Amino acid sequence: MSLPEPAARFALDPDFTVGPVDPRLFGSFVEHLGRCVYTGLHEPGHPAADEDGLRTDVLELVRELGVTAVRYPGGNFVSGHRWEDGVGPVEQRPRRLDVAWRSTETNRFGLGEFMAFLRKLGPLAEPMMALNLGTRGITEAMDLVEYANHPGGTELSDLRIAHGDKDPFGIRLWCLGNEMDGTWQTGHRTAEEYGRLAARTARALRRIDPGLELVACGSSGRGMPTFAAWEATVLAETYEVVDHVSLHAYYEETDGDRDSFLASAVDMEAFIEEVVATCDHVGARLKSPRKLTLSFDEWNVWYQRRPHPHPVEDWQEAPRLLEDVYTVTDAVVLGSLLIALLRHADRVAVACLAQLVNVIAPIMTEPGGPAWRQTTFFPFAQASRYGRGTVLDVRVTSPTYPTDRFGDVPLLHATAVRGEDGAVTVFAVNRGRNAPLPLEVALRGLDLSRVVEHSALADADPEARNTLDAPERVAPHAVEGTRVEDGVLRAVLEPMSWNVVRLV
Repeated sequence: MSLPEPAARFALDPDFTVGPVDPRLFGSFVEHLGRCVYTGLHEPGHPAADEDGLRTDVLELVRELGVTAVRYPGGNFVSGHRWEDGVGPVEQRPRRLDVAWRSTETNRFGLGEFMAFLRKLGPLAEPMMALNLGTRGITEAMDLVEYANHPGGTELSDLRIAHGDKDPFGIRLWCLGNEMDGTWQTGHRTAEEYGRLAARTARALRRIDPGLELVACGSSGRGMPTFAAWEATVLAETYEVVDHVSLHAYYEETDGDRDSFLASAVDMEAFIEEVVATCDHVGARLKSPRKLTLSFDEWNVWYQRRPHPHPVEDWQEAPRLLEDVYTVTDAVVLGSLLIALLRHADRVAVACLAQLVNVIAPIMTEPGGPAWRQTTFFPFAQASRYGRGTVLDVRVTSPTYPTDRFGDVPLLHATAVRGEDGAVTVFAVNRGRNAPLPLEVALRGLDLSRVVEHSALADADPEARNTLDAPERVAPHAVEGTRVEDGVLRAVLEPMSWNVVRLV
């Protein structure tokens, strides 16, 4: 290990805040893709399956993960999905071709099963339903809202009751399509076409329930050729009738450029700030008093360029797709992405880690076998547990390091959250791969005198991972020596590490 870098510093003051954390910042995503649903969440006949076929070992891990809003049923899948296929008696549901992922969808798991899954997670788990605006439109969206949310006395609400769900689902959060800017999307539309359809759909849904929260599709990536122009065009049609704009981003190490990969949050923060600027520009142009917020409803590390390790034939049921096995390096990057979201809590209202089980996921399962935590499980679970409250404004002074993609980047990436009880949690990543990083945090106007815990996720082997054969190889460990002296927190962050420091 190299000698420590010069200290990185910042100050915390309760008078300088970013804003409160919406609990839905710790959302996730369940799509009918690969084994996320089948043999992931749902596996009748598994030794741990309950009466609804849900794997109780997975439910336990999802609760530990601290997931709040869960987006469903896609993703690319939703743009060809008929919601009616997934309701009613299971034995009568049709098998369909899923052209998004070239799989066969059995529809054994549908809306009712998804809502049963959320109820078992607990009261903080909120559904986020995606509507098919690819191959379908306004009428089908209205039908689904009536089926899901109307108390009774109409054909579709009575059909829900007949299917065994007497009480309405009360789904508040709805996505008006998915990635409609992408040519890969079934039913892809231009910004003008999509914007008009989304606006008409939003107005129709608000006639059923004015209290719905609606998400307009933003760009499916900052690198899209239509980025920003897409948002501006769509929002010109939808600004007054939607509440959020979506963002999607995935990151991976390419060509051995680990230094740039560790700085991925530089791109995420720029993406957020550019979409905010576009939203506010449209609002100013329309002379609207409204401020839209963002729904970062797909984000993760995803190795899209790697060869597929599992041979998959077209039209299989629940094939092994996108089953990335994450390293310590990946977990540190994911922690940094969480810091980026928290640093923008004033404008990011919803965020969904894509996805929840097996498919680029923090939880893995084996059919008929165990479930286990990937390395990326731990930063998310800690952020969800300790990141509730008000984000303090963190302005870092830090040594930098050079990257090919982003130029000179600070070694330290950090934020802090103050809970309602006055306790503060510092989340910090040392991006440096070779040397520890001393950290000094001035605690101004904060009655904090003791370190409850300093945990770190780091490893001498940056490729260390948790697998079926070694499910507990990687986990956070305690760090000794972190202390508060004369109103200053002093710590040393291990090389390439995710850190959680809790203060009271």
